[in-house]
Amino acid sequence: MTHELLLLRHAKSDWSVDMDDFSRPLKKRGRRAARQLGRWLHHHHLIPDMILSSPATRAITTAERVCRQLGIDESAIVCDLRIYEADAPTLLDVLKTNAHGQRVLLVGHNPGLENLLLKLTPHSIPLSANGKLLPTAALAQLAFDGAWTELSEGCAKLVTLVRPDSLPE
Repeated sequence: MTHELLLLRHAKSDWSVDMDDFSRPLKKRGRRAARQLGRWLHHHHLIPDMILSSPATRAITTAERVCRQLGIDESAIVCDLRIYEADAPTLLDVLKTNAHGQRVLLVGHNPGLENLLLKLTPHSIPLSANGKLLPTAALAQLAFDGAWTELSEGCAKLVTLVRPDSLPE
């Protein structure tokens, strides 16, 4: 059976507020990008069966804004503290132990998400104009055959990569 993994880096956070990293909110631009990405997912019928998110404010707010556009109740978001500041092996473990359904949306942070994307896909992926693979509010759609517990290095195919500068207002 083919499964889909949607890797979403949280939207742009606000560095101007005096808060710890975990509590940093989204900027206005980030809130808009998260909403646009949710609309893009809805338009392309990419409704996740499960949403896993870092509990950091900027990640959970991104997930909530996407859910609103998809008509998914925000209570469906499963927060996992391991996703915050996680490396690729930790994210892989989170997916292997928690993911279920055909399509899972994972909302998290760099560099872990970028490293996971590179680990799962065997082919090189072009960088964005600013030199990042996954800038804020970027989404990578991956497909792979097998169960979530079988997710492993090089097993996935990149279906699409959506960056916020390519989304319609």
